[in-house]
Amino acid sequence: MDKRRRLVIASGNAGKLREYRELLADTGFELVAFDSEVEEVGETYAENARLKAETACSRSDLPALGDDSGVEVEALGGYPGLRSARLGPTQEERTAELLKQLEGKPRPWSARFVCVIALAVPEHPTQFFEGECRGEIVPEWRGRAGFGYDPIFLVPGTGKTFGEMPPEEKQLYSHRARAVQTLLESGALDRLSAPA
Repeated sequence: MDKRRRLVIASGNAGKLREYRELLADTGFELVAFDSEVEEVGETYAENARLKAETACSRSDLPALGDDSGVEVEALGGYPGLRSARLGPTQEERTAELLKQLEGKPRPWSARFVCVIALAVPEHPTQFFEGECRGEIVPEWRGRAGFGYDPIFLVPGTGKTFGEMPPEEKQLYSHRARAVQTLLESGALDRLSAPA
């Protein structure tokens, strides 16, 4: 297959890969999962996204998307942010730890989800695309859809957490969907697939 029609997704996260397959379904690209197992040592979402995308791109010689995302809680000064995936060994423990840290703090627990996508293309500078969704953390798990902190993230105006939304509804609001929309509107993928 023509290399220009393949796009690597630099992630081993099944939930994230599923979302990218849904969000990029109409682009005509064959999406290739590539778990680069890069240590996230960057000090920003963009730096971590770049590490993943550029590693996958260099190892596959294909265009690659990497992303980094997190939930930032206002009452905790933006924590956990970059550490969102590191609060514990399992997501259940990470969620429990976040809720524990919020105990005693007045509600609502305003928060935002942030996602930064890096697009690495051989012999081209890496590009970045960002999306966010503002909402609030709720103290009880609601719903089983999505992944990560979705079941405790309430989306304003919907009365639902991401955990209670089917994929097509989550795409209307999610930080990752908004970052992908910015990517698509930039025309960066169209240029990848244009004839040489």
